Amino acid sequence: MQHQQQPSVPDQSSIEKQREWVDRLAREREERQKYRNRTATYYTASLGIFFLALAFSAVPIYRAICQRTGWGGIPITDSTKFTPDKLIPVDTNKRIRIQFTCQSSGILPWKFTPLQREVYVVPGETALAFYRAKNMSKEDIIGMATYSISPDNVAGYFNKIQCFCFEEQRLSAGEEVDMPVFFFIDPDFAKDPAMRNIDDVVLHYSFFKAHYSDGELAAAPIGNMEMKASVVS
Repeated sequence: MQHQQQPSVPDQSSIEKQREWVDRLAREREERQKYRNRTATYYTASLGIFFLALAFSAVPIYRAICQRTGWGGIPITDSTKFTPDKLIPVDTNKRIRIQFTCQSSGILPWKFTPLQREVYVVPGETALAFYRAKNMSKEDIIGMATYSISPDNVAGYFNKIQCFCFEEQRLSAGEEVDMPVFFFIDPDFAKDPAMRNIDDVVLHYSFFKAHYSDGELAAAPIGNMEMKASVVS
């Protein structure tokens, strides 16, 4: 009668080796999972930092593009466009009326007015205008001005040689200053059929409080913030 062979019982050393092998696989699997989690965390954090930096840089980048191209009703301040051939008045019978308006935010205690209501120019002719700001409060305040042109499609032809826009203006308590705007309209304005029926252009400035005295962040005159408008009567 043939005896059935009994299965061999693994010795203790074999069991220990198998256990070590299983433990090593588990540790390797755990390390790979931790690495993937760290990678995902770093990627998410980097992406968040990137978009945060993009958000902070979007406004100055957009402003710089607008200043070079005239987008968004922003007059051009690119000095490469101030070549001598652009500063020759065009011989035309039509003069363009440039009107000056302004406003200050409700939280800025400044009196802000244009010193002239309007000027008449031809394309290529330079003109100088002034705005006056007075700090009506009893403390020093820093303000900043933004500006726009109306109609918007004229902005690409409106060139500023000198202005006080996008620069901090510090006024002591009760101080009053006159701020110049030196500009011209590109001669190509007269050649553009889309500009044929445009006789009036408005240059508008908005002044807002750049820094609060209690150290809060900058504020701009946007949305439904109360504004104080000024024009020369």
